[in-house]
Amino acid sequence: MEIDHLGVAGETLESAAAHVEAALGVTLAAGGRHARFGTWNRLLGLGAGEYLEAIAVDPAAPAPGRARWFGLDARTGAPRLQAWIVRVPDLDRALAALPEAGEPVALERGDLRWRMAVPEAGALPWDGCFPALIEWEGAAHPAPRLPEAGCRLAALEVAHPEAAALAARLAPHLDDPRVTFAAGAPALSAVIETPDGPRRLV
Repeated sequence: MEIDHLGVAGETLESAAAHVEAALGVTLAAGGRHARFGTWNRLLGLGAGEYLEAIAVDPAAPAPGRARWFGLDARTGAPRLQAWIVRVPDLDRALAALPEAGEPVALERGDLRWRMAVPEAGALPWDGCFPALIEWEGAAHPAPRLPEAGCRLAALEVAHPEAAALAARLAPHLDDPRVTFAAGAPALSAVIETPDGPRRLV
């Protein structure tokens, strides 16, 4: 299990992208649409197979007929860092160990193909602080295609009232010193190294 990307959600894609750009002082690249969930995104490369996406409900898309991922159906208020997504080599095996992550859903965008665990209700467990699980199919991945923006993920803090229990739940599967857990109200906070120095994204 390793970090694949971070998701910043907003009521609109424009607001989500503006939140990231203001926080980091960089410009996001075009992304695309996710027909299965009726969402769209813009992207920022973080190097080393990692990236960040600003994501929101696509107003031009038909209703997906099921709850959207990341709890976007109930997304209100200011944009924020909403999700962290971890890459696994075998989604079915990962779900056998972490069934609360959801059910596997096959997805595609252009030539990208992947499977992702999505809870039936859309929102991730542990008040949205549990990582989403993704398995990419084939060699295609968004990160190498994105412009080099000089940004890298330096740290990710996962806050939750039961942070110790969440950390213990993930410890057998995740070994990344950049990820820490802290007791507090449910929230994600990332430190991103940028060309202008470290910036915090919440």
